[in-house]
Amino acid sequence: MIHFDNLTEYHHHLNWPAPEHPLISVITLEDAYANMEEIEHTLSTAFYSIKYRDIMEGDFGYGRTKYDCSNGNMIFTAPNQVLQFSRAPNQSCGLVLLIHEDYFNGTELARKISTYPFFSYSVNEALHLSPKEQKVIQSIFKNIHTEYLNNQDEFSKELIISHLDSLLKYANRFYKRQFLNRRDMNVDLSYRFRAALIEYFDSDRLEVDGSPNIERIANQLSVSPRYLSDALKSETGKTAIEHLHLFLIDEAKNRLLEPGVTVTEVAYQLGFEYPQYFSRLFKRKLGKSPKAFISEHQRAELN
Repeated sequence: MIHFDNLTEYHHHLNWPAPEHPLISVITLEDAYANMEEIEHTLSTAFYSIKYRDIMEGDFGYGRTKYDCSNGNMIFTAPNQVLQFSRAPNQSCGLVLLIHEDYFNGTELARKISTYPFFSYSVNEALHLSPKEQKVIQSIFKNIHTEYLNNQDEFSKELIISHLDSLLKYANRFYKRQFLNRRDMNVDLSYRFRAALIEYFDSDRLEVDGSPNIERIANQLSVSPRYLSDALKSETGKTAIEHLHLFLIDEAKNRLLEPGVTVTEVAYQLGFEYPQYFSRLFKRKLGKSPKAFISEHQRAELN
């Protein structure tokens, strides 16, 4: 796999026109895919990528996930993510924006951009735009493209950063809308997440692999960890890790009440490497330590 730190070299590798700036480029999808019919690529870059697609046919890969492109969507990728390109599209209309990490140096977006969760989503979790939303995104992309093609001056970066800031804020809003409009899908995802945890504890995987983690469960559900957490948060008000912790605590309560079992034994049974961490988590969630929970239950039985 090839990694690109240099934007010009990346353009050259993909047979794209040379960028107008060493740290940022905007290219139409017509130009981007014009010479890629017979080329297959697996690569990573030091660039943020934002793609707006209006009409698209063909496959785009992200890691091991194939994405069948559709009308009116946006795809976000962050630096160092593995990208795969195959079978260039027959039709394409839109723009791709590439921004090197260094372009944000000295700007507020240098800090803020990492807070946008959709840069961690998989391609099959693209943002699907309504007609009104498409017009908003098209307008901002047009402004960025126009400024990019102008002769660079002292105002260019400030203006592009301003437009990009607006683009990301609108994308964040539209993703919130998408979660609300796909509540049925989120409910199903919540159900499958819990079912996956139950299956994990009913199998021998707990002894072999230790306590389940969000990345492993998300991979089993064919979603990215960040998307899983955001979808659950939208539906239930709790993130994936909060759901996992609550599941572990429920399991722990049952095991702690088994005769002769110790807190340390339960911690190891649940895959915790350090019993102290289990005890702290238990107390944080229930407001009492495991030992206090056991004592309280024993007193209740005597009464």
